[in-house]
Amino acid sequence: MKESKNTSAAGPRCPYEKKCGGCQFVHLPYKQQLARKQQREQSLLGAFGRVQPIIGMKDPYHYRNKVHGVVATDRQGNGYTGIYEEKSHRIVRVDSCLIEDQKADAIMQSVAGLMKSFKMKAYREDTGYGFLRHILIRTGHHTGQIMVVLVTASPIFPSKNNFVKALLKLHPEITTIVANVNDRNTSMVLGEKEQVLYGKGYIEDVLCGRRFRISSRSFYQVNSVQTEVLYHKAVEYAGLTGKETVIDAYSGIGTIGIVASGQAGQVIGVELNKDAVRDAIANAKRNRIQNIRFYQADAGQFMVKMAAAGQKADVVFMDPPRAGSDRKFLDAVLRLKPGKVVYISCNPETLKRDLAYLTGHGYRVKRIQPVDMFPMTEEIETVCLLTRK
Repeated sequence: MKESKNTSAAGPRCPYEKKCGGCQFVHLPYKQQLARKQQREQSLLGAFGRVQPIIGMKDPYHYRNKVHGVVATDRQGNGYTGIYEEKSHRIVRVDSCLIEDQKADAIMQSVAGLMKSFKMKAYREDTGYGFLRHILIRTGHHTGQIMVVLVTASPIFPSKNNFVKALLKLHPEITTIVANVNDRNTSMVLGEKEQVLYGKGYIEDVLCGRRFRISSRSFYQVNSVQTEVLYHKAVEYAGLTGKETVIDAYSGIGTIGIVASGQAGQVIGVELNKDAVRDAIANAKRNRIQNIRFYQADAGQFMVKMAAAGQKADVVFMDPPRAGSDRKFLDAVLRLKPGKVVYISCNPETLKRDLAYLTGHGYRVKRIQPVDMFPMTEEIETVCLLTRK
């Protein structure tokens, strides 16, 4: 089991832990965090087979490559950023975070610090007035590229060129700046409309030796170090020989499918989000991959049509959201009858539910591997291999 260099003692204390609620385990030494997660996995999934020892991080701090801040102002009109207090919409001011990229935190503070001189008001949910709502920063772990997304309540951005110049003077390492317009009364962070203020409007990063384009609204795992561990394990479990037809369901920007493509006959990526599909197609071209195709569709419906047409798949990679897979998708898997299903889950409770359904309909669980993608939190990522009986 890979562990922190300092697992025996508690790490640095977080001054926000009582109000924030985002890191439930930050008060525990990392070794104890891993033990807690292993115990939870065992209690939920142990009935399906042996749970392998959880793979932890050597350095479990500042791993998040995606940083989000809600914007607010104090009584003197100074801008600051924070997060919503647990189970509320009260903003807790956070100037730096133990699990966030440190450069991203510094840029976030600089954006907030420029607000007063540019007479920029923070948006207030209670009144519906104000301009700047959120700041989102994404960083490339291997490339060092940085994207700053300024989420505004209005498409009219006063003094935008001067604002960009002022920010770049403070942080010339920023590679692109995007203005995203969210003019709805919603809890969603990002809106539909965007304007590139500087750079290409996206960043690139390298994962498992492949290069990926990441836009503001694309899903990309927040912990690059552990994502490589997770994906290598998933491809290992698939046992590809170069002949298989592989489906990458919930394919996002194509990461798993592209990583697996070098060992497969052909890969079919299916994703509902049109922005992610666009990025996935660009990523396949960027990596000069010929044996992968991406489709914008509901993955379950897509597989039902494949089965009805007499088409087959040898392996299905599935990486659903926290809610897990719905019954329609699982039934689609059962109709397609792949020899192997590699299930990547970020919620062991919904994973337990879905494994129970699949094992009740012709599959058996062969491998269960927890990976600590989210140190300091109670969240766990798991990769499971299922084979047809």
